[in-house]
Amino acid sequence: MPIGLIIMKWDPKISTEIVKKYPEEIIVTDETLMQIYAAHEYTSEPGMISLLVGHLNIASYYTGSEKPLYIILLLGLDEDPDLYEGGLTDIARLILQNYEERAYVEMVPFLFQRLSAYPHLNKEQTLAITYQDEINRLIINRLREEGVVLKSDLKIWLKDKYRKVFIDLDSTLMELIKREIIKESTVKGMPSELIFFINDIFMIRKPPTNLYINPVERGLPEDFAEEYHSMIKRFFQSYRPNEEDYLKLLDLFTDPQTYEILKLLRLAIVTRNSLEKLKKKGVEDLDSGLKKLWNNNLVHVFMNNNGVEFYALISDFQISLVYPKYILNTILHQYDVKSKSEGVLIEYLRVLEDVYYPHKPKRKTKA
Repeated sequence: MPIGLIIMKWDPKISTEIVKKYPEEIIVTDETLMQIYAAHEYTSEPGMISLLVGHLNIASYYTGSEKPLYIILLLGLDEDPDLYEGGLTDIARLILQNYEERAYVEMVPFLFQRLSAYPHLNKEQTLAITYQDEINRLIINRLREEGVVLKSDLKIWLKDKYRKVFIDLDSTLMELIKREIIKESTVKGMPSELIFFINDIFMIRKPPTNLYINPVERGLPEDFAEEYHSMIKRFFQSYRPNEEDYLKLLDLFTDPQTYEILKLLRLAIVTRNSLEKLKKKGVEDLDSGLKKLWNNNLVHVFMNNNGVEFYALISDFQISLVYPKYILNTILHQYDVKSKSEGVLIEYLRVLEDVYYPHKPKRKTKA
C-alpha cells in the first residue's frame, strides 16, 4: 500500500515547497525533495519518474511548466512504481482541472485513496476511470467517427480542442492501449504512427436481474416483493439513456468506498447492520456512499414495522468493452470517397481481424 501523497512546487526564492501532504504526519527531508526536483529537471519533460532515496520508494509526476506541480507518491520498498503511472496521470489531470485558487488542495485525501486503489481496480472500474477523463472521451469520440487517425494529427487536434491543461499524449495513449481500446501501429509511407480504434466502451443502466427474479431469497421481506418489482418496472419505463447520466454513474464506480457498497448490494438486499461490516473493507463514510447511490436512483430503502431498513438496488450500471462492428461501414465509406489511403484501410482491417479472431464463434465440425 502507498504510504503517502505530497503535492510540491518549486519556488526559486525558497527552493522546494510542500503545498499539501497526506497523511500530515509523513516526513520527507528537503534533500529528498531536491533530488526529486533535480530528477525531473534532468528529463525536462512532464510525466512520471521513479527513484529510490534511502528507505523511500518514490513515484513522482511533473505536470509541466504551464502549471508546475510535483505529485509525489511514497510507496513501500516492495512496490512497483510503474503500476501507479496511469493513476498518477489520472489524478494529475484532476489536480490541473482544479488548479485555480488551489481548489485541488482539499481533494488530496480523496486523491490518495483513489491512487492507492489504482493497481487493484477491476475491469469496470478501470474503464470507468478511462471514460470519465475528458481527454479520453475526446479521443474515443473522434475514433468512433473515423476509426483511424494519424498520431501527429491527433496531437494537433487535441491541443486546439482542449486548452485547459497540458496533455501528456503519450501517457494517455499508453493507457488506452493497456485498456485494449486502441492500437498504435505504422504503415509505410505515412508521416507518423497511426492510432487504430479496436474496442469501444459500452455503457447502460440495467435492472438488477438476479435480485428481481427472487428478492425474498436475496434478503427482502416477502411483504415488499411486489412493491419492489413495481418500482423497478416504473423506473425503466420512464428512464431514457443519456451521456449525462452515465458520467454521473461513473463517479460512483471511481469512488472506492461507494463502489464497495454497490458490490454488496448487487449480491443481496441487506440491512444496515450488514452494510456496517463494510468498514472492515475501508468504507469509513457509509452514509455518504448510500446518499450517492440514492441520489442517482440506484438504491431504495424499505422499512418494516420494527424500524429495520432493507437496502435494495432498483437499477444497476454496466460498463464493458464491445467490438466496434459498426466501424466496418466507416471503412467502406472512407474507401469509396478516398478519405483514407488504401494501405491504411487494409492495415486497419487486418488489425480488426486480429482483435476479432479470438472471439469469433468456432464452427462445429461433423464427427
